[in-house]
This record gives sequence, C-alpha cells and structure tokens, in this order.
Amino acid sequence: MPGLVLVSTPIGNLGDMTYRAVAALQAAELILCEDTRTTATLLRHYGIATRTAALHDHNEDQQIPFLLARLTAGARIALVSDAGTPLVSDPGYRLVRAALAAGVTVTATPGANAATTALTLSGLPPHPFLFMGFPPPRAAARQALFSRLRAIEQAGLSATLIFYESPHRTGETLADLAAIFGERPAALARELTKRFEEVVRAPLTELAAQFANVAPRGEVTLVVGPAPEEPATQAADLDALLVEAMRSESLREAAAGVAAVTGLPRKQVYSRALELKDLQKGG
Repeated sequence: MPGLVLVSTPIGNLGDMTYRAVAALQAAELILCEDTRTTATLLRHYGIATRTAALHDHNEDQQIPFLLARLTAGARIALVSDAGTPLVSDPGYRLVRAALAAGVTVTATPGANAATTALTLSGLPPHPFLFMGFPPPRAAARQALFSRLRAIEQAGLSATLIFYESPHRTGETLADLAAIFGERPAALARELTKRFEEVVRAPLTELAAQFANVAPRGEVTLVVGPAPEEPATQAADLDALLVEAMRSESLREAAAGVAAVTGLPRKQVYSRALELKDLQKGG
C-alpha cells in the first residue's frame, strides 16, 4: 500500500523487532533514518536491502517537499528513528503533519518504547502518566520546568512523570528533581532490553545522591511517582503564610522563611510566591 509508514525499532535488543516491522521495511522503496549508520546495523541483521536516507531535525523542513512529491505519486516510504517509536522525542512530526495535510496515507507498526517500558518496570502507578521527553539541558530552564510541573500538581495534577535524559546530565537532573519534588518515589532505568539492563528504585533524594558524581552508562529514563494527595487546606495555608511574609520581607526572604517553617522544598515555595506576586499585580 503506498504512503508513509512509521516503523518502531528495538530500543536495544534486536530481537524485539516485529514481523510487521521487518515486512514494512522490506516493502518500502525508501527508509528515512535519524542516522543511517545506526539503522544500517538493524537492516544488515534482518537482511533488508532497502535504500536509506537521513531525516533529522536539521534537514526535515528541506526534505518535506521532495518526500511529499514522491508520496503523492504513490511511493511507499518508511520512517524509523535510531531506537523505539518514531516521533517520540525523535524527528518526523513535521513530515507526518505535512503528509496528513496532503492526504497521504500514514500508518504505523507499533513496537518498543523506552518510556512505557521504564514505566511498567518502575513499580510506580502506571496511569495516568505524563511523558515529558528530554528536560531542558540548561539548569535554569530545567528548574523552571520542574517548578511549573510542581505548581500544576498543586492545582490538582496527579500523574507519574517520565523523562528521558542523557547520562552526563542525569546527576544534575536528579538533583533538581529532588530539590523541587522532594522525597518522591522514583526509578532510574538504563540499558533497557540490553544485557546490562538496570532499574534502580528509590526516593529522588537517594537517586540524586547515588548518581551525583557517577554518571550511569547507557540511555536513561527517569520515572517519578505522582504527587501525594494534599489537603486543600494545605495549599491555602501556604498561600496565607506567603502573603503575610511578603508584607514585610522580600519575595526571596519570604519564600525561604516559609519553606523553613513548612518543610516544603524551597524552590517549590519560591515558585508559588512568584505566582502570588503576579496575581497581586494583576489584581
């Protein structure tokens, strides 16, 4: 059948390739790859001789007109990422959007995914969950994201959080998670489906200490348990304490003092203080 097919590939163990995925790659006229060298290993393993071409964040926009022309002319094109399900923290979204807008048939062969694999192995509530992809690499932006998530939790969100992270930033990210989310149950999964697969289950503070100076090997998925239920009065009490403190102190001093009194993470309290200050300006 002509059109674009999104083919999920193994996240580590080549044995996780499905029959449908192999057949789709064999039937395709062209395989679009995040990295042709990585995909070449998979294709050699399964004896697939289909021609490949690179499609990544830096060339996707330029390639779309050419690819749409081929697709609308009846070509069969497959899209894969280096590992796992295409588009999930990988290139391809813009091509899929363009193909759908052009009336091209888009199908998929489901398969391996690191986020859901880590979630099921974590021992944490499997649903609802919120997949966030890679957090920002810079500390300030990363901390701001986590603070926003914590504020959303205070507004009622209760979901297991899932992040991807590179090994060399894992220690810093765990430290930020622990500072903002506190003593929350969590899991670090690495090398999933491979020989040295490991899932470390511990509170965020313990994970942060364990990986503070030793980077884990392999690709990392972090899973953070949902926020515990907080009585409505607790949020109201926090707001009241902050409003009272900010009458006589700077925002930073007020947040530090209230954090000390309540035992809540300082960054969480500071984030809420900023929101209250903005509300007061708007009012």
